[in-house]
Amino acid sequence: MPAAKDIKITKITKSKINDLDWNNLPFGKYFTDYMLEADYANGEWVSVAIKPYQPLTLDPALTALHYGQSIFEGIKAYNNVDGETYIFRPHENLIRFNKSADRMCMPEVPEWLFIDGMRQLIELEKQWIPNKENHALYVRPFMFSTDALLGVRPSLTYKFMILLSPTGPYFAAPMKIFVEEKYTRAAPGGVGFSKNAGNYGGSLRAATEAQKMGYDQVLWTDAHEHKWLQEVGMMNVFFLIDNKAITPSLEEGTILKGVTRDSVITVLNDLGISVEERPINIDELVQAYESGRLQEVFGTGTAATIALIQELFYNGKQMLFDVQQCEIANKVKNILNEVRYGLLPDTHNWLVKV
Repeated sequence: MPAAKDIKITKITKSKINDLDWNNLPFGKYFTDYMLEADYANGEWVSVAIKPYQPLTLDPALTALHYGQSIFEGIKAYNNVDGETYIFRPHENLIRFNKSADRMCMPEVPEWLFIDGMRQLIELEKQWIPNKENHALYVRPFMFSTDALLGVRPSLTYKFMILLSPTGPYFAAPMKIFVEEKYTRAAPGGVGFSKNAGNYGGSLRAATEAQKMGYDQVLWTDAHEHKWLQEVGMMNVFFLIDNKAITPSLEEGTILKGVTRDSVITVLNDLGISVEERPINIDELVQAYESGRLQEVFGTGTAATIALIQELFYNGKQMLFDVQQCEIANKVKNILNEVRYGLLPDTHNWLVKV
């Protein structure tokens, strides 16, 4: 069986790092010198290599392009105050990655390839980690089918890769969110819980229409009544009502089980704030707002970390929030950042050292 120590490394001739404007790092635009690549064939992972970042040569009949067998994850790596490099909760991403793979009829990626391969890749690229507040090295593992066949069936071959991208915050400013009542992201029995490419492709129309109206993203609702709240674009969502944090339940399988979501729940519990994971109806939310009990709304995700929400718009009603008064969201964000940067102890063993 292959192991992480067997990963072949092909060195670059010249680094791109000096060409980067470190004061301007939009999310996901720039990539480091190296990438990890592996192929799945005949039931095993082969040709595992770390090589210079480069284009791929793909067959036009590639099944991923025609039938959408493609999944991914998002992870971040940080330098702490002592200059040590850590990855935030990658094992949770591996678990979710393989759940997505199972739902999409794709092979499991073993820990030695996903975790140890990632550590080796980041070790090579540590100098690309920005040492600025709210910046990090974004890690993108992904897998797609590679059979060249125009037939609707699970592929027999796959490619797994990891890319690295130095990046700033995804949402630098508080967000304005449109509650979606027309389009549907996910339904029970579907693939809403998996991080597959089709979920994001299918979300673009609603997001584009919302942006034309001046909103940043949509808050998805259920497929049947368009009343039960799900998630915001690429984020899970939390509502602080009567000093209690409420986040939509995962039970129906329509919502992504966010690693940041889970981390936020843990921090809220540490702070003594009650958390309810349950179905929540938009009418309940409107009533809480009108009675002055809806105190804060915020999103959570790897890209955004904690994204403050300053406005929700639903059925002609504008719900506004003073983000300067969002004490709980800001406190949770600060705690997570301080753990990542080594300013607070990692009491939950979330950090994996490179």
